[in-house]
Amino acid sequence: MNLAEAAAQAEALAEQAAERELAALRAQWADELEAAIRSPDYRQRAVAYRALGQFRFRQKAELIRRGLEDESPACRGSALISLERLSRDGPANVNSLRSLLHQMLTTDDNQAVRRLAIVTLRNGSPNRETIVLLQGVGEDDRLERELREAAVKVAAALKKKAGPR
Repeated sequence: MNLAEAAAQAEALAEQAAERELAALRAQWADELEAAIRSPDYRQRAVAYRALGQFRFRQKAELIRRGLEDESPACRGSALISLERLSRDGPANVNSLRSLLHQMLTTDDNQAVRRLAIVTLRNGSPNRETIVLLQGVGEDDRLERELREAAVKVAAALKKKAGPR
């Protein structure tokens, strides 16, 4: 079994709430996952960053930060997918990386990475700065339509989550 297959198995175990089996699989693959993150091959790093979320490796949040700062758009995207997955249960992970997500949203060269940053911000707390930034992206005619639409949608969801002020 390779890392991608183990990660898929971990995802299935997590969805079945098989915590004991998931913990055993995490322990078995933790070293290989960290080695893959250090790989010079971006494809191996991308698989590893995505596996962080599939394994539900909450204690390895610093590795996600490394992925968000990776030179490869594939790695940044995989790290964002993991961050989004890990933040579904609570906003702490997104909140701790909010400034980096804002930076990715506004400056990343890759449109898919920017869209993933928007989707990930949806799971954070309804921060005013984030809502204003998303609204600004939604109104910027120079950006692609899908990016603008995603930003408007997430800004509206965060505003609704914030409630009346």
